Amino acid sequence: MVTLFSGRLRDDAIADYSVVAEEIEQRAREADGFVSFSSYTAADGERLSVAVFDSPESHARWRDDEEHREAQRRGRAEFYDGYDVLVCEVVRETHWTRAEGE
Repeated sequence: MVTLFSGRLRDDAIADYSVVAEEIEQRAREADGFVSFSSYTAADGERLSVAVFDSPESHARWRDDEEHREAQRRGRAEFYDGYDVLVCEVVRETHWTRAEGE
């Protein structure tokens, strides 16, 4: 299961947001079924976070986690001007790594 979370922070949210984001990311990393988390910020300020869990059940547990729900509430009340969430099931997965000397 992959969650894509994109959003724009309010101008006055950066300092407090960073603390909450670090705490909630650490909590996600410790959650049962956690696979990976990455976050990116575009030049125009839009942020994209990608969270991967190993099953619909582990994803649902994370979605419903009490501290995660509180962070979501604070995000709407204090941090974001707006956001979008896409929850996706992986249809296909491919990996490739360059061999040494190529």
